[in-house]
Amino acid sequence: MKVVANTRSAQGSGASRRLRRAAKVPGIIYGGRVEPTAIELDHNALFHALRVEKFHASVLDMELDGKPEQVLLRDVQWHPYKQQVMHIDFQRVAPDQKITLKVPLHFTNQEISPAVKLSAAIVSHVITEITVSCLPAHLPEYIEVDLSNLTPGHSVHIGDIPMPEGVTAVLRSKENPAIVTVTVPVVEEEKPAAAAPAKKGKK
Repeated sequence: MKVVANTRSAQGSGASRRLRRAAKVPGIIYGGRVEPTAIELDHNALFHALRVEKFHASVLDMELDGKPEQVLLRDVQWHPYKQQVMHIDFQRVAPDQKITLKVPLHFTNQEISPAVKLSAAIVSHVITEITVSCLPAHLPEYIEVDLSNLTPGHSVHIGDIPMPEGVTAVLRSKENPAIVTVTVPVVEEEKPAAAAPAKKGKK
């Protein structure tokens, strides 16, 4: 995705307020072998871009003062109660340096799995994104999790997911958390109604 930005010289809280009143968003680009760069972006275009999943989990092509930069979105600050972006951070990336980023998981074929079709199981998505490490060129937009073979009583762990070429899941030593769990509802059998006591006849 492409994002357009311009450098800004005026900084400080007063300058940031003036930018926001002009429908601009103050931000910064850091990383690489240069000093951090203060930038400004159009609020409306940025607001709509932030609603796209890919904007959060891909290398972005930034046009900064008409020159190309490759960046990652690193942080967004929102107004406490307005739909307004207050500040945004980007990180420069180099093609030969690995990056670490959270990537969303897309779950497929859940409805045709034995767990759902045969047992009417409840499938819970415990984790919906994972942190990966790779070169920028290998960064996936998302990672697909095929649930077609999911069966009752089993769960899916990060270690069960085939990673795209050049991509490694970032985990602590021996960590392998579950991302999907399966619960089969327990159906209680109805107990037969107790027989009513026999009425005694009149003498």
